[in-house]
Amino acid sequence: MQDFQEEKFGNYISCVSRTSWLFVFSDEKKPCPLCPEEKFKACYSHKLHRHLQNLHWKVSVAFEGYRMCICHLPCHPVKPNLIGDQTFSKMGAHYHCIICSATITRRTDMIGHINRHVNKGETESRFITIPAPKSSHEVLKESATDVQVLPNYSTPQKTDSYFNPKMKLNRQLIFCALAVLAEERKPIECLDAFGATGIMGLQWAKHLRSSVKVTINDCNENSVTMIQENCHLNKMKVKLHTKEQDYDEAMGDGGENSDTIEVTKMDANVIMHLRSFDFIHLDPFGTSVNYLDSAFRNVRNLGIVSLTSTDISSLYAKAQHVALRHYGCNIVRTEYYKELAARIVIAAVTRAAARCNKGIEVLLAVALEHFVLVVVRVLRGPSPADDSAKKIRYLIHCQWCEERIFQKEGNMVEENPYQQLPCDCHGSMPGKTAVVLGPLWSGALFNTGFLRRMLFEAVQYGLDEAQPLLKTLVCEADCTTLKHFSIHSLYDENKQEECGVYIKTPNTSAESYLVHGKRKSDEVIRNAAKRQKSENSAEHPAFYYNIHRHSIKGMNMPKLNKFLNYLSEAGYRVSRTHFDPMGVRTNAPLAQFKTILMKYSTPTYLGGQAEGPVHLPEDVKAGEQVQAAADSKAEDAEHCGCSRVFV
Repeated sequence: MQDFQEEKFGNYISCVSRTSWLFVFSDEKKPCPLCPEEKFKACYSHKLHRHLQNLHWKVSVAFEGYRMCICHLPCHPVKPNLIGDQTFSKMGAHYHCIICSATITRRTDMIGHINRHVNKGETESRFITIPAPKSSHEVLKESATDVQVLPNYSTPQKTDSYFNPKMKLNRQLIFCALAVLAEERKPIECLDAFGATGIMGLQWAKHLRSSVKVTINDCNENSVTMIQENCHLNKMKVKLHTKEQDYDEAMGDGGENSDTIEVTKMDANVIMHLRSFDFIHLDPFGTSVNYLDSAFRNVRNLGIVSLTSTDISSLYAKAQHVALRHYGCNIVRTEYYKELAARIVIAAVTRAAARCNKGIEVLLAVALEHFVLVVVRVLRGPSPADDSAKKIRYLIHCQWCEERIFQKEGNMVEENPYQQLPCDCHGSMPGKTAVVLGPLWSGALFNTGFLRRMLFEAVQYGLDEAQPLLKTLVCEADCTTLKHFSIHSLYDENKQEECGVYIKTPNTSAESYLVHGKRKSDEVIRNAAKRQKSENSAEHPAFYYNIHRHSIKGMNMPKLNKFLNYLSEAGYRVSRTHFDPMGVRTNAPLAQFKTILMKYSTPTYLGGQAEGPVHLPEDVKAGEQVQAAADSKAEDAEHCGCSRVFV
């Protein structure tokens, strides 16, 4: 390659095959073939590949299976600049036309130049392109599924096929939800709207086999190519659709093999408008609100929509203006900010479903460090849509003591909204003390029966990372700490009862629910409404309290598990929560929560005393409680250094 000089060298190397990128993988240092030595020094293959990928390949122009990459070699001199007695001749970045010998500076001009050649019928290349050896991609394995990944695969800004190993737990939870739906009716059509490497859809097809018909979609051409290669790597058949017209014709043909993975290249909104699915998963980069209307437009009745939101900076109240822009929701940073984020996303999902005359039942809501996952079941009809929309309310949050309560239903304006709060901070503290947050989802975040079946599927498929979280979620949904799991007995019970909104009896096949049509669906929905009405009294309490946030200064708190027992002995429902490792979900008022915490805390100077009720002189006890309460409120006031929207 060093024999080529000047324009010939630039023409030769700037046009490369889309499958031959690049010939640089060796242990020796290599220069960039498209940049001069003074601009980019010789380096090792991994750094050179990253440079070529980010600087040259991403701004290339595609034509007939080849890419015309941008060139920085001295092939296209610009006008000289005369400064004093010296003349500086700059070399401009440019493209080389694969059809003629033209060098063009701008990418848009290059695209127009190629289109003019095509209109004239000139499509034959005048230059010989030698395909280079195929680059060796790194192969990763997850849940018995192999995927090829590009360099910088965990950085979405530097690669087209993004793969995040930290989202393994997220993928396992979604797989369990799909496996539960696959037990209800077979086969089901499922869509991974943002395939990237295709890892999620491949896991569905590889483990669930004929129970699912998998469609993997991505709008990026390089990602679609990577998905095809990963399908072949896992010995899966591929059916590719790259245009909407071809996709419509393929839908009319029918008779698709259930073992074949369908790969499509189109916008996620477009494919969800063109076709109906039983299961849809949305995992865009950032917020998913732009795709909710399309997802609920054609999703089938009793189907499932799951979405992963990774815009945690806005959902976790670090960028409050972004949350207002995307979700139409006012929030501040609170001790229960993760559950607040889950309720924000569910509220957006509910509004999108209601616009399509559909209601939802929340099956699962998880908020962890990197993502917020929401899984809902779709109920068609205006009545379920109205019932779901009524559960969107505003939240009144006290910024002094962190007490919170949902506003009452109704359109009448209350004279004193502070009366709804259980605390009396407004009367004892100066100024306005509460802030209105929302609108938020005020209903349940979990479906116990569905979570139990997900736990059974996690055990059956050996998903070790998801099992501890699912056990915590089952306890949190039941709001109890005394839970002994018997997986097989739980599953046998749930097969006979309605899990979510679907009843499966031994004498009734899953397909019959689809064949009988609207009459059977209405009956299922009526049964679901009756079940939900009967279980409203057992719904888990909203929100949780952090035991450290409400600790008393100068007092040693009891152990968390012992404190849960103390609350339970006092007659309150109590459980731990996955949102916060030190959080306590309970229906006890905050005042009673603090009273029990104070009762079983020991003073610091009595550290050797066993945990239990503290008996102090009345004057000492009263003085310490007043001082501790004042200190606690002062600390809370300092902590809440955020913007307020006062009632």
